[in-house]
Amino acid sequence: MNTPQVLPAVNGVPLAAADETVDAETLRQRACTELLRQAAIHQGLLRRDDPAPLQGAISEDASAAIETLLDQALQLPEPTDEACRRHHAANLPRYAVGERAQVRHVLFAVTPGVDVNALRKRAEACLLDLRCDAAGGRFGEVARSTSNCPSGAEGGELGWLRAEDCAPELAREILGHNEIGVLPRLVATRFGLHVVEVLAREPGAQPAYEAVRSAVAQALRQQAFATALRQYLQLLAGQAELQGVDLEAAATPLVQ
Repeated sequence: MNTPQVLPAVNGVPLAAADETVDAETLRQRACTELLRQAAIHQGLLRRDDPAPLQGAISEDASAAIETLLDQALQLPEPTDEACRRHHAANLPRYAVGERAQVRHVLFAVTPGVDVNALRKRAEACLLDLRCDAAGGRFGEVARSTSNCPSGAEGGELGWLRAEDCAPELAREILGHNEIGVLPRLVATRFGLHVVEVLAREPGAQPAYEAVRSAVAQALRQQAFATALRQYLQLLAGQAELQGVDLEAAATPLVQ
């Protein structure tokens, strides 16, 4: 006798179809969205007959209601000038103008239907292999044979990159740091998993605090939003019935 398949769900609302293969991170993201969608319904911001998500996609009404919900639920203080100055002083390279790095990479692309866990294992094995290559002579060869990026034909060479030249996820990993050589971690971007080597750096110019104050304040607002959202989701998870998905749950309110 076959055991009925148990689908991952939030309060009985399925997060994936029976014939759909979803990796753990995508499942977690869908669960977070569904927690917020149901909270919006509970708060009267969204109709109770709003359609359940289809392959993770929610309705336009649900998207708008979640934005309103977060505006109401997350009370975020405006960063003070003192906090901005502290953050700026601790992160000077982040605000350098014209900083650039000479980079090459090996890309393990995430494509529809790919086994993400198997892909990560391949990428981790490649990273370890290239970090153990003390002479540094094999990177180009591995990129040509392995990389899913057209740059593989050139040994993975991406040239000199500024922040505006690459995906923000990559820029955060290669700029504002002092590392030279193969980075000791995989870099995840919208394109997949990258083994990255920084060949050289140029620091750029460091503007005065007053010139970047608005960018510093925005960075602190984003940090505060991410923290408050994570805590709010923990609260919602602690009040929900979760099935087949692993989320941190909090039994008491964490958002002040």
